[in-house]
Amino acid sequence: MLEHAALSDQEFSQFQRWLHQATGIDLSPAKKTLVSSRLAKRLSHYQLPSFGDYFHLIMGDSAKLELQLALDLLTTNETYFFREPKHFEFLSEQIVPHFPRERALRIWSAASSSGEEAYSLAMTLAERRVAAPWEIIASDISSRVLTQAKTGLYAIERAHNIPTAYLMKYCLKGIGQQEGTFLIDRKLKERVHFSQVNLNKPLPDLGQFDLIFIRNVMIYFNRETKEQVLARLLPLLRQGGYLIISHAESLHGLQTGLQLVSPSIYRKP
Repeated sequence: MLEHAALSDQEFSQFQRWLHQATGIDLSPAKKTLVSSRLAKRLSHYQLPSFGDYFHLIMGDSAKLELQLALDLLTTNETYFFREPKHFEFLSEQIVPHFPRERALRIWSAASSSGEEAYSLAMTLAERRVAAPWEIIASDISSRVLTQAKTGLYAIERAHNIPTAYLMKYCLKGIGQQEGTFLIDRKLKERVHFSQVNLNKPLPDLGQFDLIFIRNVMIYFNRETKEQVLARLLPLLRQGGYLIISHAESLHGLQTGLQLVSPSIYRKP
């Protein structure tokens, strides 16, 4: 097997600039090892001696699939079911009880990764809005995690944050060849619509939303990119609707016109 050279600072800078331009994500110098480890197998696959050669490859007109794969490898982030439970409590206790039952409650999981957030929202709405209409749109920039999300199939150890009642009602435990996994119930899965969306580009026509979850993604954006992303998102948020970010993030100092309801929860007046 051909040995490849270590990722140089100059090569890392190329990936930094490309990823920022493509997605708005700022890779700090501390991520150099991550870039090297995630792309090393692709160099081996193509028998390339350097990361510079791989960068040249993905920039070519005939390598669109490999370009998407590189993007997937560098943008996949950790997620899990019912992450930051206070947001799901807010949905259950503050939004659902006061929302008109005749109108469809529309939620956008705007950085849904492998689907755990979207399915957590779906379980919450299925439980709290019985016989009332709702819809969840889930999107991510990574085609790889979206493919996984659409299957609704997860390793059993990922179920530990799902409330037991929800686990019994909305998840099917794998048996036989599927042992060690669980599957989101088909009826629930059919109500979540996954789509590939790059928040750093003009958005497709997704309609208007009552609630937008954009958690654990803006932490990777600089101030300018945050403002640009919010400028795209906010026209899609209905008046009186809510924007929810993670507790690790802040919109402090950004001109959004949103009202802070509680930490990480904002309302469009």
